[in-house]
Amino acid sequence: MRNRAPAAAVGRMIWVRRILAFVLISFVLRLGWFQIVDAPRLNSLAKDKLGVSAVIPALRGDIVDDKGNVLATSVMSYDVNVDPTMVSPFERVDANQVTTQVSVAQATHEIAFITKADEAELAKKMVGTSHYANLVKEVDGTAYRRLQKLNIPWLFFEDKPHRIYPNGALAGNLLGFMGSDGNPLEGLELSQNKCLAGINGQETYESGTDGIKIPSSRQVTVEPKQGGTLVLSINNDLQFYAQQVMAKYVKGERADWGSAVIVEAKTGKLLAAAEYPSVDPNNPLATDGVDRRSRIFQALFEPGSTLKTVTAATAIDQGKATPESRVVATQNAYVTKQHLLISDSHVHPPQNLTLTGVLRDSSNTGIIQIGIKVPLETRYQYWLKFGLGAKTAVNFPGEGSGIIHPPSQTDGLTLYTSMFGQGMSVTPIQTAFLYQTIANQGVRLSPQLLMGCKNADGSVTPLEKVISPTRVVSAATARSTMDMLEKVVEDGPIGRTAAVPGYRVAGKSGTAQLKQGNGYGALHAISFIGMAPADDPKYVLAVTIYRPRTVSNSIGATPAFKDIMQQILRTYRVPPSTTKSANIATEWK
Repeated sequence: MRNRAPAAAVGRMIWVRRILAFVLISFVLRLGWFQIVDAPRLNSLAKDKLGVSAVIPALRGDIVDDKGNVLATSVMSYDVNVDPTMVSPFERVDANQVTTQVSVAQATHEIAFITKADEAELAKKMVGTSHYANLVKEVDGTAYRRLQKLNIPWLFFEDKPHRIYPNGALAGNLLGFMGSDGNPLEGLELSQNKCLAGINGQETYESGTDGIKIPSSRQVTVEPKQGGTLVLSINNDLQFYAQQVMAKYVKGERADWGSAVIVEAKTGKLLAAAEYPSVDPNNPLATDGVDRRSRIFQALFEPGSTLKTVTAATAIDQGKATPESRVVATQNAYVTKQHLLISDSHVHPPQNLTLTGVLRDSSNTGIIQIGIKVPLETRYQYWLKFGLGAKTAVNFPGEGSGIIHPPSQTDGLTLYTSMFGQGMSVTPIQTAFLYQTIANQGVRLSPQLLMGCKNADGSVTPLEKVISPTRVVSAATARSTMDMLEKVVEDGPIGRTAAVPGYRVAGKSGTAQLKQGNGYGALHAISFIGMAPADDPKYVLAVTIYRPRTVSNSIGATPAFKDIMQQILRTYRVPPSTTKSANIATEWK
C-alpha cells in the first residue's frame, strides 16, 4: 500500500506552482509589452543613441566647351572599409554557379592585388572587435568595380567625390578651382556654383558604442541629385593653341603676363580667353596667387593707341572728319594754357597726314587735332556706348569696370591725352569689344561666355542677362573705320607685321605707358587688336602683353596676333580674300 503525501506538503506544492506560473506569466506579459506596446518608444530611444544621419555628397556637374568637350568634371573615388567582427571565410558563386570556399587570407590577397596595398598591413586591420576599419583610401572607379565583383560580404565602400580638370591648365584662369573642403574658390566654379552644385542626398546608419559607423547598417533615405552641366562658348582647340602662343611670347619677351581674346564678331561669343601664366585647377597652390585669377576680366591698364580708333570713329560719326581729313603731324605739340607737351613716340619731321595716315603711323599729335573737334562731353558719351567704364554682362568674379572720367573730372591735359588712351583704364575684354563694335557694323554686342546650364532632364537654363545690342556708330562710320585700320596693316611700320598672307586684315597697335609713382615708368602694356577678313569681319582678336622687358613697343604683340589669327582662319576654314582694300590716301601734298 503506497504512502500518501501529507496534506500540508501537497498544499505547498500547489502554491509553488502557482507562484512559478505567476512569475512566468508576468515575464511573458512584460516581454509582450516591450515588443509590441512600448516598441516604438524603445526603438526611438535606441535610434537616438545609435542611429546617425549623414550627407551623401552630390556629384558636381561638368563644365564643357562649345562642342561638349569636358573642361571640368567630377569623379567618385571610394574608401575601402571592413567590419572586422564580420571577417570570416565565405562562399563565392561564380558565373557557372560553381560554389567555392574563400578563406580570409585569399580575400586579403585579392584586395591587396587590386588596390596595390600591402597585404600584411591589410591583414592587421581586419582583426579586432571594432565594427569599422579603413583598408584603403580613395581607390578609383576601376578598382572599385573590380572589388565589388569579388563579392566579399564584409567589405564596404564610402563615396568620395573629386573635381578633375582633364586638360590641366587649359582655360584654368576662366574655370577657377575648388578648395580642399569641396567649396568653389575662383572663376566660373565660384560664379556658376548654382548651376554646377548638385543636391546632396542623405543616409542613415547605426554606430557602435565606440561611435564608429557600422557599414552594414547603411540605408539611403534621399538619393543625391547631380549638378547641371555648364556649357561655354569656348572652342577647346583654339583655347589650347592661343595659350601656347601666349606662353611662347610672354616667356620670350620676359613679360609679366599676356592674354588673347577671340570674339565671333557677329554674335559676341568668346571663342577663346587665353592667358599666360595660367593656373592648373588640379593643383592651384603650385601657381602664384596673382596668376590664379582671370586678368582678361580683372586686369586694368591704359589702352594707349588702340583707343585712337575710337577717337577717329567718333569724329567721323559726328561729321567732324573723314578718312582723308588732313593734319600736319609734328614731333611735339604744346597744349593747354600751361603749354604742356605731347609728343609722338617716334622722331620725325612735320608730316602731312590724313586721318588714315595718323592711325597708320599712330601719331599722338595728329589724333588730337582730329579729336579736339568733338566736345569732350560727346566723346565721353561715345566711350560709354562702346562699353568703357562698365562691367560686361558676364559679370565674372572680381571683374573690373575700368575707369573713365566724366568731363567734370577731366583736367586740361587729360582732355587731350584721353584721345590716345591715357588717363583712363580698361580690361582686355573691354578692348576686344571696342573692335567687335567696329567689326559688327557699329553695333556693340554683349560678350557671350555662358551658353547655359544643361539640366538632368535635358532642358537648358540661360545664365547671362539678355543685353540688347547697342548702336554705337553708323554702319557707314564702322566701314570707314575698318578701311582705315586695314591701311594700318597694309602700310604701317608696325601694323604690317600683323598681316596674314592671303587675307585682308584690319587692326591697330597700342603701346601704353604704365603708371609709376606720380608719372610713367619705362615699361609698357603692348597690344594689337584686329579683325579678319576685313571685307566681311568674322573674328576679332585682341592680344595684350604686359610689361615686356625685351621690347618697348607694340611690335612685340603683332607676332602673337599673326600666329593666332592664322589659326582662327584655318580652324573655321575661312576662304582667302578675293577683293582689294579701299583706295584711301594716307598722306597729302
